[in-house]
Amino acid sequence: MKHRIVVLGAGYAGAFAAGNLARRLSPADTEITVVNAVPDFVERMRLHQLAIGQDLASRKLADVFAGTGVRLRLARVTGVDPERRTVAVTGEDGENGELAYDTLLYALGSSVARRGVPGVAEYAFDVTGRSSALRLRERLAGLGEGGTVLVVGEGLTGIETATEFAESRPDLSVALAARGELGAWLSPKARRHLRQAFDRLGITVHEHTGIEAVEPTRAIAADGTSIPADVTVWSAGFVVPSIAAASGLEVAETGQIVVDRSMRSVSHPDVYAAGDCAYAIGENGRPLPMSCASAGYTNMQATAAIIARLTGSKVPTTGLKYHGNHISLGRRDAIFQMVDGDVRSKSWYLGGRTATWLKAGILKGAGWSIVHPTFGMPKRRRRLATAPDLGGVRAAA
Repeated sequence: MKHRIVVLGAGYAGAFAAGNLARRLSPADTEITVVNAVPDFVERMRLHQLAIGQDLASRKLADVFAGTGVRLRLARVTGVDPERRTVAVTGEDGENGELAYDTLLYALGSSVARRGVPGVAEYAFDVTGRSSALRLRERLAGLGEGGTVLVVGEGLTGIETATEFAESRPDLSVALAARGELGAWLSPKARRHLRQAFDRLGITVHEHTGIEAVEPTRAIAADGTSIPADVTVWSAGFVVPSIAAASGLEVAETGQIVVDRSMRSVSHPDVYAAGDCAYAIGENGRPLPMSCASAGYTNMQATAAIIARLTGSKVPTTGLKYHGNHISLGRRDAIFQMVDGDVRSKSWYLGGRTATWLKAGILKGAGWSIVHPTFGMPKRRRRLATAPDLGGVRAAA
């Protein structure tokens, strides 16, 4: 029997990891299955562009994994049983099924935090998934001149969404509600650049404004202020699925799977986690934030660890250190802010067209690496060891 590797999720972390595993492990020994709820690879970092009406190329996962040997299962993950080493799924046709694994890579990502604020679930939109971005796109397309849009959240998603909308639809009145100061984490010069971009685009900023309720045509701030909003876009935090916590895997208060330095579950050694659902500690001693950068770091570490343990090699250590934040401010402006080892902004930053080209290159590179999983395929992929270190799970060679 072949060693069964199941990857849950085909976002930036899961899709890249699956392709890398297929590229480096011998198909004579391993069987790799990717479970994903939708048939397309979703470029989450560009969903605000999709929402405002820009056309993005759609990449079918079946095409992405064609010729790699990776099996694609289009289904929604409903549960994990780490004791029996099985995954419960519900297919597109509504039929329930079960997948067995020897090694599991959990990369189900995150979604917008909708609970806790009245009206968010009923009336707010978000850009964390393709379907939700298309729903927002339809709503914005029907919004006439002078329509009001409120983006809630001053993180990277909120800033990129507000600036993209304001640039693409100058006929709309766009505002952003921030709990704190806009761009507070940036260096003084980068913060000034950000404010100038908001002023240039005509975006109203409500600083130190927590939103306590969302209604169909307005949002209510903590002090009772009513902010007009024909459309409210919620980007005030993200949450992970409750599946890991319900399965008995050890999780943090956030619901993320607690992992060691190799992205291996501390409670179940045949389970690895990558991306937003991994509670991983970076080189600065702090938990990695939910981000595309974290997805890159953690999936590379998890993949390297799985391959090393299956083939009887020493587990390598990949870097878990941030170098900077890349923030798009529409299509013609951006900020690249360098940070130090404690993720504090350095005085130096890059802005304007050069930063835009850099951000575009990063997005293009991330997408390219996903859709070319066989690039650099070795002529001979590595065979499995007779008894790899799998925490009691023996691989069949």
